[in-house]
Amino acid sequence: MTAPSLHHHRRAFLRFLAGSPYVAALGGIRAFAQKQAPEVAEVISDPKEALSVMDFEEAAHRRVMPGHWAYMASGVDDDLTIRANREGYRHVQLRPRRLRDATKVDMRTDLFGTVYNSPIFTCPTGAEKSMHADGELGVARATKARGTMQFLSTATSTGVEEVNDAHGRPVWYQLYAPTKWEVCEKIVRRVEAAGCPVIALTVDNTTGRNSETFLRMRPKDLKQCGTCHDGGTAPSIRERKMYDGIDVTGVGLQNPAMTWEFVDRLRRATNVKLFIKGIDTGEDARLCLEHGIDGILVSNHGGRSTETLRATIEALPEVVNAVGNRIPVFVDGGVRRGTDVFKALALGAKAVGIGRPMLWGLGAFGQAGVDRVLEILQAELKLVMGNCGTQNVAAIDRSYVATPDWRI
Repeated sequence: MTAPSLHHHRRAFLRFLAGSPYVAALGGIRAFAQKQAPEVAEVISDPKEALSVMDFEEAAHRRVMPGHWAYMASGVDDDLTIRANREGYRHVQLRPRRLRDATKVDMRTDLFGTVYNSPIFTCPTGAEKSMHADGELGVARATKARGTMQFLSTATSTGVEEVNDAHGRPVWYQLYAPTKWEVCEKIVRRVEAAGCPVIALTVDNTTGRNSETFLRMRPKDLKQCGTCHDGGTAPSIRERKMYDGIDVTGVGLQNPAMTWEFVDRLRRATNVKLFIKGIDTGEDARLCLEHGIDGILVSNHGGRSTETLRATIEALPEVVNAVGNRIPVFVDGGVRRGTDVFKALALGAKAVGIGRPMLWGLGAFGQAGVDRVLEILQAELKLVMGNCGTQNVAAIDRSYVATPDWRI
């Protein structure tokens, strides 16, 4: 076997391992390869070498600081919700229609009057500079190049104004509501002034979490964390640029006392589009309609908040049916392939978010890595749309998938 052929087969084997629950139980590809097959423990050295987004995972693992990697990669308790998000897509099967012109596939998507090149968006993830120095600006430049919507986290390590400049148009903004209304209002006013068209209130992680895997994975010696953080391992206020100039003394940065009354107050306080991020049931989806919400992001915080939840792809149809096309529904969690995006669209999602794959690309190669991740997913989506006989995103509906007997 020639050297190039051997390299190809090794890479194919690693991609196979990426989907194995057995390997996941052993700690992932890196741990498995080191213990069971060290001769195939190769990683890409250039984003152009990546054939799937999974190729970026180990490359990022080897470049990102161990504590930062552990925080991003982990879930809560036994990490079952993380696994459920990924496994959920594998239970949805495609039902392609044949003999349709596949040369005219159009992935463009209109989101509140702004047209993007595809319905794929990058999820709001905090402190992206912890993955790579390019941070949120690298993501902004990559999403601009690929015509992709970018969601920015309240825990961003770069201010929204700079990110907007790099993105070329205002990003969407994810809001962690502080415990003090005056602090929340100041953040909202800053986001409005920056021109952000959408604010998404996060409700899927309000009481903290039992990050057991993170605590086991992070370095035992936390002295190195002092180079990034003011005590402990969590980002300090000075690292969270959206709190610049705001007195947050004694203020909790997430509000466990939030209720629908808080949602009503926020709705009255802003004229931008208001989403709720973290809705997973039809009951709460109907309440979103009653409270004047403009859109829903079906999310379980990437499996990082509550254990033994349903996969978001499983919860999606219930939420979509509850709102009945009156407001758009987005989804994130577990997306690794263009076929995953297609399945989510078929089950009623208007747009589909990627979190960890974007962070893998960023951690491995900065902006260039994020750009390649988006390029791969957009190419895969275009391919499956053509193969299934859908010429545009609006044509993708429930008839193109077969699902298990989920409650819908």
